[in-house]
Amino acid sequence: MLAKVFFMLLFAATSSFAIAQTDRPVSAYLTTADRTVVLTRQGNAQQWQSDATLSPTVLRVDDSKPLQKVQGFGFALTGGSAQLLHRMSPEARRSLLQELFSRSGSGIGISTLRLTIGSSDLNDHVYTYDDMPRGVQDPELTHFSLKEDEADVIPVMQEILQIVPTLRIMASPWTAPSWMKTNGDSKGGSLQRRFYPAYAQYFVHYLKTMSAHGVPISAITIQNEPLNTENTPSMIMEAGEQTEFIRTALGPALRAARLNTEVLIWDHNCDHPEYPLAVLKDSQAAQYVSGTAFHLYEGSAAAMSQIHDAHPEKSIEFAEQMVIENRDRSIRPVAEPVENVVIAAMHNWSRTVLLWNLAADPQFGPHTTNGGCPFCQGAVTIRGDHVHRNIAYYAIAQISKFVPPGSVRVTSSDVHGLANVAFRTPAGQIVLLVTNNSMEARTFVISWNTRAVIETLPRGSVATFTW
Repeated sequence: MLAKVFFMLLFAATSSFAIAQTDRPVSAYLTTADRTVVLTRQGNAQQWQSDATLSPTVLRVDDSKPLQKVQGFGFALTGGSAQLLHRMSPEARRSLLQELFSRSGSGIGISTLRLTIGSSDLNDHVYTYDDMPRGVQDPELTHFSLKEDEADVIPVMQEILQIVPTLRIMASPWTAPSWMKTNGDSKGGSLQRRFYPAYAQYFVHYLKTMSAHGVPISAITIQNEPLNTENTPSMIMEAGEQTEFIRTALGPALRAARLNTEVLIWDHNCDHPEYPLAVLKDSQAAQYVSGTAFHLYEGSAAAMSQIHDAHPEKSIEFAEQMVIENRDRSIRPVAEPVENVVIAAMHNWSRTVLLWNLAADPQFGPHTTNGGCPFCQGAVTIRGDHVHRNIAYYAIAQISKFVPPGSVRVTSSDVHGLANVAFRTPAGQIVLLVTNNSMEARTFVISWNTRAVIETLPRGSVATFTW
């Protein structure tokens, strides 16, 4: 009898809570295809109605079914990005960083960044932290130094961390020092097995030195795009090599140094899921691995779900995708990358979405020669103190502004032509991101807890609904 009374009271309390929640009106924030409207709240918030069958197109949100926890959204802060930011006047840089990383006012709330361990192809020159003359080796890492990053990356990061101390930072190398490699060059080649211990200590030195500078690294990947030899710098690392390096060198070195930095494998496209599956199949290596990082230049985002389904105990991270305007520099509808990258990654169990990259100049620089990206547009274009916001900025802002770390993805219905993803934030707010990647406006119903509102989304546009 007492149990029956308890469950009756619990049901009544839950029902009252649901009714109270549906008293909260629905606000909409819109970015249109032509970007004449960007991140703009639309009119007065809508009140919920009782009938959820007002339209044949119903998008149902069910926050009683939590899925993966969100860690954050953001960009890569390449050395080139940091260089451009560092060269701004202090006042202009401070204003831009507040806009990018703050959650108040017009801030878009970036909550995670990807750094490069050494240079990437979006630096004006190639470097690692232990470069030696050709033919000279340094297995004890006596010449290890972050002096290159101390010029711009570290000062910019320190300023960012003053705004958001909880920022999650992932870091990825494009190459090992050339003297460790089979070809003795920054482009291509592989890591020599005899230098596995030295390269593991290279990671340890990096993590400890960055921490000493007040820049704690939350996660590392082993190698950016380990099957790509086209970038300068770059390095090949086959699945067997990555497995052996983690098992015999990196994992034990991190453990001996008492570093709890997450280790992410793969860090490449969705077209070779057999690579991370091979690494995770080795239990001795897998014990050191936190998850798998993906890009989406090739393959299908469904590969992320394939890895999740095989190893649900490991995380999925989306580490890189270039999102740029049309090649003729005409405006590209923001709905396309939000649907195909942001929503696709979240629907396939990713905890993060990082785009490539944060900032570039009007000529898409800086970048390296003979393998640097000549068309990588930043989320913002920086010319001196002038800042222009591009499509990648809005693709991330439509979600980062409203979905803080610790939010949980919840179930939302699959509606043809209206790709969407929903979340419950730590404060209990529901956030629904919807795209209309079509050539005409779409009217639909949002249904939640037996209540409904009618919304219309212009063609090519993205809206974030909150309640």
